[in-house]
Amino acid sequence: MNKRETGTIEIRVLTESEREDALELAWRVFVEYESPDYSPEGTEEFKKCLHDETYLSGIRYYGAFADDRLIGLLGIREEQAHICFFFVDGEYHRRGIGTGLFLKMREDFPKHMITLNSSPYGLPFYRYLGFKATDGEQIVNGIRFTPMIYDMPDE
Repeated sequence: MNKRETGTIEIRVLTESEREDALELAWRVFVEYESPDYSPEGTEEFKKCLHDETYLSGIRYYGAFADDRLIGLLGIREEQAHICFFFVDGEYHRRGIGTGLFLKMREDFPKHMITLNSSPYGLPFYRYLGFKATDGEQIVNGIRFTPMIYDMPDE
């Protein structure tokens, strides 16, 4: 079975029927932790992407569950190996949920260089995981981000 258990937390690839719950979690966490760093235009732009089927196509979603409740989400564009969603319910911050999601995703993308665009709030966490900035902070359509890369050293 394609899942990883961490204590009472189950981490696995989400089914298509779980995608809506995942996107709702992304919105809730974004509003609480990310939106304060964004302009109204940026918040609206993020909200639009959650309902844009073109934007959402080609994403593999991983979820973290506590007692069958979705508490974390990582979404990666498979062809580009680009993380486009990475959110953990605030109640579960600093408990290893995000790290567990990242490690589960790495099982499926072990040799890939991974990219993402970090929000200001996420920068310390991504640095902790080993991501490095590839450019300074940018703002596009009100979305603030720092492009980052994770590249495994040759073994």
